[in-house]
Amino acid sequence: MTDAPAKAGLEGVAKAAQNAQAAGERGLPPVHLWNPAHCGEIDIRIRKDGVWFHEGTPIGREALVRLFSTVLRLDPDGYHLVTPVEKMKITVEDAPFIATRVDRVGECLVFQTNVGDTVEAGPENAIRVEIDPETGEPRPYVHVRRGLEALIARPVFYELAEMASPKGDLWGVTSNGAFFPIAPPGSALA
Repeated sequence: MTDAPAKAGLEGVAKAAQNAQAAGERGLPPVHLWNPAHCGEIDIRIRKDGVWFHEGTPIGREALVRLFSTVLRLDPDGYHLVTPVEKMKITVEDAPFIATRVDRVGECLVFQTNVGDTVEAGPENAIRVEIDPETGEPRPYVHVRRGLEALIARPVFYELAEMASPKGDLWGVTSNGAFFPIAPPGSALA
């Protein structure tokens, strides 16, 4: 970061994230180590279909969405965009990311997200499925990083269902030695 006063709001978050990348930091910024004062809320909403909005308008620049996704953190009181000097709460309707692809690579399921993350499912990155009590429809998720999850897109979930096999009375998939049920007990996916 520079010694100049931090800019507030969306512009400040973007600038701080860009500065972290320009400084040669590799991988994701260490948002889990940053503890700035809470600066309030910013009118950013991630819709349940994965589209990011600012002040009611979709953020059309994919690179900007990807940049913001790197400074997203889930705290006990909700989702925040975090930089070394700012922490601003945002609204997330469901999961902040969408898993848009899955590939079987050896014994591993590898997911791609709408913001460019690559995730290997396994003990550290679990797959879980919630069932809507009213409709019975599944809502599948994969853990991405530090409590952040991706909703598994319907076509990707269908691919998982094709890969599923029974284990006792559960149908599920295995990745990195872990079994993940994807259908309720007694369901038949075959």
